[in-house]
Amino acid sequence: MKNHGFEASYYASSANQTLSFPSLGGDIETDVCIIGGGYTGLSAALHLAEKGFQVTLLEGHVIASGASGRNGGQVCQGHNMSHAELTKKAGQDAADLLWRLSLESVELVKALIKEYRIDCDYKPGVLHVASKASHVDDIRNAVDYKRNHLGYDKVDYLDAQAVAEKLGTTHFHGGEYYRDAGHLHPLNYALGLAKAALEKGATLYERTQVIDYKAGDNPSVRTSKGTVKAKYLLFACNGYLGNLNQNAAKKIMPINNFMIATEPLPEAVYSRINPQDVAIADSKFVINYFRLSADKRMLWGGGENYSSRFPKDIGAFVQKHMVSIYPELKSANIDFSWGGTLAITLNRMPYFGHQEKNVFLAQGYSGHGVALATLGGKLMAEAVSGTAERFDVFSKVPSANFPGGTLLRWPGLVAGMLYYSLRDRLS
Repeated sequence: MKNHGFEASYYASSANQTLSFPSLGGDIETDVCIIGGGYTGLSAALHLAEKGFQVTLLEGHVIASGASGRNGGQVCQGHNMSHAELTKKAGQDAADLLWRLSLESVELVKALIKEYRIDCDYKPGVLHVASKASHVDDIRNAVDYKRNHLGYDKVDYLDAQAVAEKLGTTHFHGGEYYRDAGHLHPLNYALGLAKAALEKGATLYERTQVIDYKAGDNPSVRTSKGTVKAKYLLFACNGYLGNLNQNAAKKIMPINNFMIATEPLPEAVYSRINPQDVAIADSKFVINYFRLSADKRMLWGGGENYSSRFPKDIGAFVQKHMVSIYPELKSANIDFSWGGTLAITLNRMPYFGHQEKNVFLAQGYSGHGVALATLGGKLMAEAVSGTAERFDVFSKVPSANFPGGTLLRWPGLVAGMLYYSLRDRLS
């Protein structure tokens, strides 16, 4: 069933329900106003509505039309920053809590899927693989650290032969296998969250672009369709924040990432290249991530750019990465190709913050958005209801502004990204 209002993608073409929400029609008052209809905003709306708050969510386009409806669908424990580095930056107690929250984020996704019967093709298993022999020690050490220092025994180190048996290729040198992680259809998951929030009493508006806002004891949000006055204001815009909130925008850099979906593969192919149906991400700086869809297409994410424009031929842009690892897929038709915008931070950790006593924001998931954004929404709901300790722990990790702010951050980022992408190509 094709969902309304989405740019062409495999996920939009395979959405299993059509949801449509009105635009705001005038001036209203509410307890909590949420700006952004992706995972963060939807999770916040659901958890706040469960707590009895009157919730109004504003989405400038349609629900989950941003990265929440277009991503790789991986749901995995951990952070981009190692636990040892988190301990140095934020202290032992904060690092330990952040690790536990990463575990909770995955369990939260699974619990919401079960509780609200969200049909989103959830499957277990995520494998992080070493693209270079020089990356193997880091992966092995990361597994040892989790097992021996964090007491987490649901992750295994796989040598090159074991990875080859899982993936039907000798391209990789080892891997870190998360048995209790998983992957899903990201758009159907987001639509399930939206339906659950609606059923719990949240009000969702689409095609209601926020123009500006005023903070204070009773924040107000001005939109193209009317004004919302609230007791609390939550920013859940991530890579689509734009210039709406300048202080928040300085913490993130929007970047574009791209995906393709092949035609359904023959059983002889998919049973060889991914017989256990796990999701994969490699160790390059500009990562490749891939998995099989429910109808056995190869879903492949690879390549990114840092401009306001997508490549003219996304399919060709991404296909070369896939074929470099699986040459046998060169003849597979590319049925869908699409892109989306996510937000990264300088330290690659999510940025959660209070800007006023009643203004909260959560953003900058840096590629870990399915689980951590779902958790971010829940933690914002906790903070609004008076328990902010878990939300605030993310702010204990220093998060610098991009040099030059929103105006000059782009040239420096591009130079850095090009340097690391060059390193990816070197043996």
